[in-house]
Amino acid sequence: MQQRFFLYTAVLSLLALGVALISQHGFGLRPCAWCVFQRLLLVVLFLLSLIGYIAMAWRQLWLGLLARIFIIITAYGGVMAAWYQHSVAAKLFSCDMSFADQFMINTGLESSIPWLFGIYASCMDATTAVLGLDYALWALLFFALVGITNTFVLFRKAVI
Repeated sequence: MQQRFFLYTAVLSLLALGVALISQHGFGLRPCAWCVFQRLLLVVLFLLSLIGYIAMAWRQLWLGLLARIFIIITAYGGVMAAWYQHSVAAKLFSCDMSFADQFMINTGLESSIPWLFGIYASCMDATTAVLGLDYALWALLFFALVGITNTFVLFRKAVI
């Protein structure tokens, strides 16, 4: 398993989170529950990537493997969350009490870190196109890229 792909995933996750925060705080785009849930997944991806990177540096291959597996699971979870946001939640008048809304509120993240996880819009109101593509689809593409790349890295040595 290549150590540098943990670093790539960490950096890309931070960049994606930075874009989301700049969109909110710099350009006034208000996030919905599914938006902030995907931010949480970006934070999880970043932390798992750091764990994997450090594990590989310390030659703890089992921990690196475990981190890679959880990165893949989290990335594909992000794909499903972005797909749901785009295809279902964005068409509802309210995403109040959806899984994402309940999770963010019940964990206390929404109220304890509002600048990062605050829910300020309904999913229908938060629908925004960037370069002609819905924001949720950009997130879906990002999570798919991370998931596919890490899946390839996981199985690459076995194929060669």
